[in-house]
Amino acid sequence: MLHPPPESWSPAAPAQRARKEPAGPWHSEAACRRDEAGLFFAPSREPTAHRLSREQAAKAVCARCPVLLACREHALDQPEPYGVWGGLTAAERRVVLGRRRRREATEATPPVGRIA
Repeated sequence: MLHPPPESWSPAAPAQRARKEPAGPWHSEAACRRDEAGLFFAPSREPTAHRLSREQAAKAVCARCPVLLACREHALDQPEPYGVWGGLTAAERRVVLGRRRRREATEATPPVGRIA
């Protein structure tokens, strides 16, 4: 992850925030609600090998989640800067958002040389 979590961050903080946000009923159906929040959010200075292993385990939980797409869209809409959401890491979400922005820019630009 490129940016360290805020100083007040703790593994339970995202789960607590999710319960307080009126983001939608999908939260109650999420598979991750039954798992340890630390699986989805990196501790500070986590070694790369541990991070990759933890992220793979988190993604395995996401893969069986009935609300995977709703969670992913929430993370992309916010955008959530940390953790695994909707089966994607923060870095993977940045790639998806970049692609969306480029696609939207291309679709919004009129073709050159065309007369309306």
